Amino acid sequence: MIKIRMALGGRKKKPVFTIVAADTRSPRDGRFIAKLGQYNPHSTEPFNSVKTEEIKDWLSRGAQLSDSLKSLFRKYNITY
Repeated sequence: MIKIRMALGGRKKKPVFTIVAADTRSPRDGRFIAKLGQYNPHSTEPFNSVKTEEIKDWLSRGAQLSDSLKSLFRKYNITY
């Protein structure tokens, strides 16, 4: 099964998350299929270059959003 989730990056005390489509069996920061954007919680504009069209495409193919991404998208009014 494919999930759209966040992979942790950045440096100590300054995390930057990459939104990726990945197989559920792969580790959090491991192998992924596609990069779909970035989330920086310390920025004034937290979502950088989110590819909503690609997210819609992955969802139509049967991928699922992680719970944390669902709540963040709802919080920042990002439609997918």
